[in-house]
Amino acid sequence: MHESGAFWPEAHFKAEKMVALALAGHKIAGLEAVRYPFCLTVLSEAMGCKVKEGKEDIQPSPGISPFAETPEKMELPLDISERGRIPMIAEVTSVLRKEAGENVPLIAGMEGPASLSSRLLGTYIFLTWTLRKPKILKECLKVTGAVCSEYAEILFEAGADAVCIVDGIAGPDMLDPKDFNAFARPEYEKFCRGKGIKLVHICGNSIPILKSLSECGFEGISIEEKVSDLQAAKKIVGKNTNLIGNLSSSGVILKGKSEEIKAEAWKCLEGGIDVLAPGCGIAPKTPTQNIKALVNARDEYYI
Repeated sequence: MHESGAFWPEAHFKAEKMVALALAGHKIAGLEAVRYPFCLTVLSEAMGCKVKEGKEDIQPSPGISPFAETPEKMELPLDISERGRIPMIAEVTSVLRKEAGENVPLIAGMEGPASLSSRLLGTYIFLTWTLRKPKILKECLKVTGAVCSEYAEILFEAGADAVCIVDGIAGPDMLDPKDFNAFARPEYEKFCRGKGIKLVHICGNSIPILKSLSECGFEGISIEEKVSDLQAAKKIVGKNTNLIGNLSSSGVILKGKSEEIKAEAWKCLEGGIDVLAPGCGIAPKTPTQNIKALVNARDEYYI
């Protein structure tokens, strides 16, 4: 942030600051791709959530759930492309495409269908309705799945190379694996049938749903460091998809020394990781030298 002059929370809400910070990860730290935006509230806001801006080291967060009492009113807005920050993110995508050039991958992140539904309904309602009102919940997920697909189309049209849904609540730490198959998987499969490269990040130990995830159509699955047996994970997904990850963002990347980062990176690559990356979002206070150490470790491994 200091090197680019673009700081949170401003970089979440102003196009020029978002562009500057996104490019800094590539141009200054050396990351191969440009990843943006830096929060998971764009679709929540567009669907009616009031968003708290956060601070320099705290991401924006959604407030009151607008459909908690009226789930039947949840629908894909006809003007979704004009709502909230969606026009700004589309503009940022176009600018990044010009600034980064055609050979640098642009990866746009967003809330996944389950996480978006949980924000619009409330987490407690979302989880309890898997048992109490499964039909209504499935209808809500159809809406949020359609919102995600529509947003992905907007981003691809603007120049993005890939989109990554982040769906923490769909992981086994929150949702029973059988409920994942019943509620989340159908929306993932529909999402992946659309054009463009589709990626997914699931928080926690995703091993119990990894096989199912690998059959949805995603080109890559991002996993956290809680997936400790990488060889087992690689065996589960086989040739269906690529594994992305899984160095600890809040651990070794934030607090480690260069040699420690290198050791963990090589361990990941030797375990079967296809695309070396942090296991979650890079913490705001991560030293730039640590991000460079991750890139260098990858390069040295393949020499």
